[in-house]
Order: sequence, then structure tokens, then C-alpha cells
Amino acid sequence: MKPLADVTPNTWEFLRDPMIAPTGFREYDARWKYPDAINLPGITALGLGLGTQMYLRGIEPRIAVGNDYRDYSLAIKQALILGLTQAGIHVQDIGPAITPMAYFAQFHLDAPAVAMVTASHNPNGWTGVKMGFERPLTHGPDEMGELRDIVLEGRGETRDGGKWEHVNGVMDAYLDDLCGDFRMSRPLKVVCATGNGTASAYGPAVLRRIGVEVVESHNTLDYTFPNYNPNPEDMKMLHDMADSVRASGADLALGFDGDGDRCGVVDDEGEEIFADKVGVIMARDLSKLHPGATFVADVKSTGLFASDPELRANGAKADYWKTGHSHMKRRVHEIGALAGFEKSGHYFLAEPIGRGYDDGMRVAVEICKLLDRNPDKSMSDLRKALPVVYNTPTLSPHCPDEEKYDTLQRIVDRLVPMKGQGTLGGQKITDIVTVNGARVMLENGGWGLVRASSNTPNLVVVCESPASKDELRAIFEDLDRVIRLEPNVGDYDQTF
Repeated sequence: MKPLADVTPNTWEFLRDPMIAPTGFREYDARWKYPDAINLPGITALGLGLGTQMYLRGIEPRIAVGNDYRDYSLAIKQALILGLTQAGIHVQDIGPAITPMAYFAQFHLDAPAVAMVTASHNPNGWTGVKMGFERPLTHGPDEMGELRDIVLEGRGETRDGGKWEHVNGVMDAYLDDLCGDFRMSRPLKVVCATGNGTASAYGPAVLRRIGVEVVESHNTLDYTFPNYNPNPEDMKMLHDMADSVRASGADLALGFDGDGDRCGVVDDEGEEIFADKVGVIMARDLSKLHPGATFVADVKSTGLFASDPELRANGAKADYWKTGHSHMKRRVHEIGALAGFEKSGHYFLAEPIGRGYDDGMRVAVEICKLLDRNPDKSMSDLRKALPVVYNTPTLSPHCPDEEKYDTLQRIVDRLVPMKGQGTLGGQKITDIVTVNGARVMLENGGWGLVRASSNTPNLVVVCESPASKDELRAIFEDLDRVIRLEPNVGDYDQTF
């Protein structure tokens, strides 16, 4: 049945017919407000479409499926499984999981496909699916566009042969794979912050298993998220982590988002280290072990990946690419990079460190290993060793999903002519990178970025200055003046 645009909640049709807002099909996964923008029959139509896509691409009809810890995620997963089995797919249900465990299951079960029911770090009321065929990759714009058309045009095909199977033991295998036989040789006390999300079932266990003393912080599973929304890019979570470090005297805090594929870091002095800076710290260490390695950074990330003297001395190469977990995974895979780092806290550690997908738990283990290799250094020592730059957090002014890409294009069109003659914060604009929105490069190494969020109805704004906080503020204010020429851009989600 073709999804109907005129189905609305609290109607007879809502319980019978699929309702799917087209805007839920995003660049690299699918997300909707539930049940405002999608209903359970709509999720079943999505499963039927995904199964049909597998057949159209000649993929063996078997898929690993998991769900995050939200009160409605099990119902969403069951509706998705119904559609997949209608499409003739053998579903291997791994139960509740963090997203990287679902990615791991694709390897562990040798499954040709994966689908993870999760709203990631979005607040309660959101749901969605992260999916992929070619491990460790997940759907990008082409695959998502094809899936959207199959679903919205009602081209899902039913086939015989579908079945459901519950698979036990994947969590134990995943923990074994994460930790191996590594044990800390130095004492390390770590605040483990999970915001009561799905990672609560994993983070403390992983850290204790490698010999870390754990200070628990909101590690009780509670899908109402009573303390804060688990999102280690949000200052509320980072400030709470910092308070826990100061109160406990811990060596650092590691925080995980709602589905466990991202990791945030606060050092022993209670300083929040944005994920791109953590990436530079990790890249410095890894480039000693793997000289000449290539590291991919997303366009929101610091310029230090290209300019840091220690990385350059180790022969490291930087590649700046599109923001988004699917884009970054694919880029790391395609160019044979050792790792990719995204400012939002997604890290993509490839062989021989990881399997190339984003895994907050893997990052936590590798940070502990890094500190073990540098027993005379604290996390704050490693932070202070970096060249000083000043950054905004990731700022997200509201902009409607239906309008944000056109709005962004108009902003980019205003910025591009400023190359070579305009300024931000008093610094001349030397280049404008438009691979993903506009990254406005300044002559002293500072920059400002505006792009559209792929996940939520927002634009994304990030700025960096190598000179001062005052210059950072001036860069932001000049960029914001251009953005404010668009009347449909709303308030920012936070200040700095």
C-alpha cells in the first residue's frame, strides 16, 4: 500500500494505513517524530521497502536488527521486522543494543545487512533507523534516496520465505571484541556518564573489564532521561561530567550518547575537550605508531589536523570531508585512512584499531590505551600540549526541515562572492570550502562554518579562531549577520 499523505493521528486510518513524512528520509539515516510524523504501519512499510531494496540490489535476504533503550523502540522494531519478513527477509534479532553493537553483529553473524532502531541522541519522541548493506558502511544519500522512493511510491514487494530469529550471545561477543586481553598497567579513575541511555548497560562494564576504576554517573537505565538528554555534544551533559570529575577527583570523564556510537571527554581539570580536539590528541598518538597515516576530519572540525606541527612531523595527512556518520565512514573506507574524527563525537577507527564504524565504546577503550602508553601524562597535559585555538560549541539555530537546504543555499550564495575581499572578525576571507555548506577560511587560520543539519530541523554553525576569544566572538557575529538575512532562521539552541 502506498503511504498516504492525509493520514493523521487519532483516526481510524492511522491504525490501518501507513503514514510517513517524506522529510524523515535524511542523508544517511531515517528519523521521525513518533507518532506525529510516522505511525506503526508506516514503520512496517519502511521495513517492506528496505527488504525490497535488498532484493533489488541482489543482497542475500538476511539482516541483523537491534533497538535502543526507549519505551517505544521495541514496538518500532517489531513493526519494522514485520515489514522485513513480509519482504521475504530472514531477520536476526539481536535484542536491545547500542548502535555499534548492531554494526558489530553484522560482522559477527556475517550478515549482509543491518538495521538499528534508534533516534540516536535526539530527545524522546523521536525514532528512526540506521541501516547498511556493505559493512562497515551505512546508507548514504544515494541509498537513502532509493529507499525513500521505494517506500513513498508504494513499490515494496511481498515475498515468501521471511522469518524471525532471536540471536543470543552477541553482547558478550561484542564486549570480548572490545576489550580483548588488554588491561591497564597504570591506575585510572574514570567518570562514566551515560545519561541513563542505552550505553548505561555497556560503559561501566567495558571500563571495569580493562581495569579502570569507574565513577558511575547516571548509569541506571531510564528511558525518561530524568537528568539530561544523553548527548555529549550538549553543554549540559558536558558540564555535569565536569562537575563529577571535580567531585570525585577522577582522571577524566567519558560520556556516551543515547545509542552509544559517540563519546565525549572531560579532562582531570574539569575542562570539556571538544571531540575534534580529542581527535587531534588521538591522531598525535596514533601517528607515532603508524607514521604517514591519513586522518579524515569533518568540516566542523578544527584546522589543527592540517596545521599541528607534531602531526606534520609524523607525516600525517589530513582530509576534510562532509559531516555525517555515513559520509565519514565511507570516506575513511575509500581512501584507506587510519581513522576519521567528527566534531559531534563520532570516531571511525579503521584496521588495525577497529573495523571502521563509529563506536563510542571503542573510543573509550582506545583513550584508556593512549593514557596507558603515556603513563606520565594526564588528559589535561595532552590537551595543553595542543596549539591553542578557540572554538564555539556546535550551535544549531532552528530552521524548518522543508526549508533548511534552500535557506542554506542562499546563505552560501551570499558568502561565496566574499572570497578574497570580504572579512569575518576583521580577518580576510582566503577561501570558501563548499563540500558541505560553507566553511569560510580566514588568512590567520581561523574559520566559520554554516551547514544544514541532516538529522534535525536546524542549521549548524561552528567557528574557530587561533588568536583570541574576542576574535572568535567577532567571527561568529559577522557570520551570524549573513545568516540572519534569512527570516526563517530561528534562535540558537545554546550560547557560548
